[in-house]
Amino acid sequence: MRSRLRIITIIVLAIGLATGFAVPAAAAAQDKPADPVLTLERIFAGREFAAERFGPARWMSDGETYATLEPSVEAKAGRDLVLYKAESGQRTVLVSAAKLVPPGASNPLAIEDYAWSPDGKVLIVFTNSKRVWRQNTRGDFWTYDLAAGRLRQLGPEFEPSTLMFAKLSPDGRKAAYVVKNNIYAEDLATGRIAQLTFDGADDIINGTSDWVNEEEFGIRDGFRWSPDSASIAFWQFDTRRVPVFSMINNTDSLYPKVTSFKHPKPGQTNSAVKVGVVPVAGGYPVWIRTPGDPSDTYIPRLEWAGNSREVIVQHLNRLQNTLSVLIGDAATGEVRTVFTDMDETWVEVMDDFVWLAGGKGLFWLSERDGRSHAYYVSRDGKEVRLLTPGDYDILSVNAIDEKNGLLYVTASPEDATKRFVYRVRLDGKGKPERVGPAGQTGAHRYDVSPSSRWAFHSYSTLDTPGVTELVRLPKGDVVRTLAANKDLKAKVEALSRKRAEFFKLAIGGGVQVDGWRILPPDFDPAKKYPLLVYVYGEPAGQTVQDGWGGSGYLWHLMLAQQGYIVASFDNRGTPAPRGRAWRKSVYRQIGILASADQAGAVRAAVAAWPFADSDRIGVWGWSGGGSMTLNAMFRYPDLYKTGISVASVPDERLYDTIYQERYMGLPDGNPDGYKNGSPITFAKDLKGNLLIVHGTGDDNVHFQGFELLVDELIVHNKTFTMMAYPNRSHGISEGKGTTLHLYTMFTRFLDENLPPGGRAR
Repeated sequence: MRSRLRIITIIVLAIGLATGFAVPAAAAAQDKPADPVLTLERIFAGREFAAERFGPARWMSDGETYATLEPSVEAKAGRDLVLYKAESGQRTVLVSAAKLVPPGASNPLAIEDYAWSPDGKVLIVFTNSKRVWRQNTRGDFWTYDLAAGRLRQLGPEFEPSTLMFAKLSPDGRKAAYVVKNNIYAEDLATGRIAQLTFDGADDIINGTSDWVNEEEFGIRDGFRWSPDSASIAFWQFDTRRVPVFSMINNTDSLYPKVTSFKHPKPGQTNSAVKVGVVPVAGGYPVWIRTPGDPSDTYIPRLEWAGNSREVIVQHLNRLQNTLSVLIGDAATGEVRTVFTDMDETWVEVMDDFVWLAGGKGLFWLSERDGRSHAYYVSRDGKEVRLLTPGDYDILSVNAIDEKNGLLYVTASPEDATKRFVYRVRLDGKGKPERVGPAGQTGAHRYDVSPSSRWAFHSYSTLDTPGVTELVRLPKGDVVRTLAANKDLKAKVEALSRKRAEFFKLAIGGGVQVDGWRILPPDFDPAKKYPLLVYVYGEPAGQTVQDGWGGSGYLWHLMLAQQGYIVASFDNRGTPAPRGRAWRKSVYRQIGILASADQAGAVRAAVAAWPFADSDRIGVWGWSGGGSMTLNAMFRYPDLYKTGISVASVPDERLYDTIYQERYMGLPDGNPDGYKNGSPITFAKDLKGNLLIVHGTGDDNVHFQGFELLVDELIVHNKTFTMMAYPNRSHGISEGKGTTLHLYTMFTRFLDENLPPGGRAR
């Protein structure tokens, strides 16, 4: 689970459902003829419904051109790095795959990611990566000098796939990276490597993150070059006092292997976190003197403060209800407070530091007036000015065009299920204007160029695959289509289906929830159908968004073809653009209010839909949705007859500090909330058919909770079905055939315990 980052557009449904599941590499690539009926094999065992993708593309610093990767025309393998002019579409191969063949190798580097030096003269390529928890962040890095035509590997004396986050200095002369928790700088001309930190070890982490700060604050790349290329600012995490969690791998060797890592559960000791500044020429770090106990505070963001003399950090207290913006002197470590944001519940972290007025002030997002709005905060902290008045929430910021006095933001003032981009005047005058043609629907994302003249515009709906196009700002006029997904759209259109319907339901107490439903293609309103509810319900994401659902949508459609009504509801507490009160209402009662709203939505749906069979109501969800499924089955046993809970947190005391304490407080300060918010407390009340599923290698939501829940159900002599996937992580995707097996099991369980099809009323 993650905090809701605020400066980039995020469309979250739940684990595995937002963008579709990864397809096994060995899957058959051939297309199948159009068929109106879906099968599990069509969805999960092949690439029939694989989407066309554009990029990865990078806007160049001139704001008028962009680079992207395309299959090589000349080489038999690899991809060329190609430059396009936005205005004309003129194409130039910047770096061909043939130029990225290492000495002694026969094939070019497989580019997994890339970046440019600020002057665009040096390319850095990430390849041969290895997974570190959620993402592949350890690997090999190579640089290519365009002028010299020289390809060279960074850190060749280190073991393969051990470098992390290599990036070029602003002057383009050096690269810095992390190896085994220490930071190094390498001169590109001479190859000389300088070690900058020396205390990195298993318990001391420099330049990257511990487990919990990576998972919840997204800290992975943990160091920053100074603008003058002379120093590096970095995070250090001291994990020596953090309790150890262990996972057992029973299948990869004759004897079990144990993986242990530092993991703080609610109320336990966190890593001691601090920020240092170290000169690239060598020397001791200067430590920024942030206030308070470093084990009871967080530093979720770090950057240089628009110059090479100061760094700027966001500093949170343990309860995460007070966020201070601090500027620290890189030479002395002394700090001063620029701005403090507070809330009775929790405060959202600002993802990026953006300076305005030539560095005189910061751009900031805050909910201090009841909506998520933009503010100007002067560098001396004396002025805090609202930039975006109005009855709407800013969900993310796409671009700040200070030259023309415009702000491009993602918002949806009238419908919380949609996502649009608006342009807003930075002087706070006038009304937000939607970018793009009138009449658009669905979810829209804009990746805006540095000049704010162009953008990559991607859009889709829940049941329509996405399109990516190049548009001209400020109006959003289409210049050319970059990824049309024509074939995928045709395949989806050929399916037997009714389009997804969005609606609002009144659940009592003046509360309305958003929802969607998919009816069977041969729907007969004179019959009654089983209702399957897909749920998430926690502050980390929404399920009711009108963006392409990928393989998750296709599976739901397959169930509808078999005779189910599939629906989803967004309860209070989900991060919808419905104001601070909506989002913060679940504070200290995670699992309690949300499950009551979900049950209220089901009752309202059954009352409004005479074709929904109240004797055949099911619920399923993953991660937080798995927990919500347990709450539904245990708290409302007479309402829900069947449930599938995947990777759940049965007891809130078992999750991590940052996420759980943000929304619940510390266990000692809210013991009743933790007890009553945990589904395991009510496991004794189970009546229906329950399937619980977990990966034994889940480092995020631990298998420990699954076993404790099983024990509790046994104590109360409850009948249930369980499935453990050996060594699979939170997404339960590793291993050949896993995803197909998983959804085959789900489908069979529903068929046996929540029989599909219409029945006479």
